Amino acid sequence: METELFVRYGPSLLYGFGITILCWLAGSIGGVIVGFVLACLNRWGPRVVSWVIYIYVEIIRGTPFMIQLFILYYGGPYIGLVLTPVQAGILSFVVYGSPYFAEIFRSGFNAIPKGQIEAARCVGLPETRILWRIILPQMLVPITAPLTNFFIILTKETAILSVVTVPELLFQTQTMAAETFTFVEPFLVLSLFYWLMVLVTGWIGTKVEQRVTRHLKRA
Repeated sequence: METELFVRYGPSLLYGFGITILCWLAGSIGGVIVGFVLACLNRWGPRVVSWVIYIYVEIIRGTPFMIQLFILYYGGPYIGLVLTPVQAGILSFVVYGSPYFAEIFRSGFNAIPKGQIEAARCVGLPETRILWRIILPQMLVPITAPLTNFFIILTKETAILSVVTVPELLFQTQTMAAETFTFVEPFLVLSLFYWLMVLVTGWIGTKVEQRVTRHLKRA
């Protein structure tokens, strides 16, 4: 392995890694927020809203992420939505991730025994108190593993952002390979970066699940 190549291209690779983390974190957090709102509207909103959410979820889950990215980046200007590559990458993650997160939250809502919710309503608790005091604390345990798994999926989906010239890790690695005519070493290092991201994400998810479980047992 030619280490001098990585000394020369190290700043570019680190910059690409930073862009990868930015798109992943911002897109994932946005997807979680939108997905939670969708799940709440689907559960407590009007019936017509539930149907709209159902159609949105099915369309996004039924189309590839790359196509959604192309539509946002190249089709957006036709409706006045002009985005930089990084903005398109983050927004595409929000759009792509929110239906999956919404379904994860929906399964968490359904995991709570209906008797507990009915008892809370009988004593006069408002729906917001029921959500924050009864539903959310108990649903965190069953949804932590699915959330972690989808966060891991999104870490690897960041590689697709290079097709719209987002200067993330894969884009920088391809540039390095094209300029130096070396392919094995750069992509081995690229695989190591992604492996470390997945490893850290899985470790954080496990720790969160263990901590929530201990908290619920004490409560």
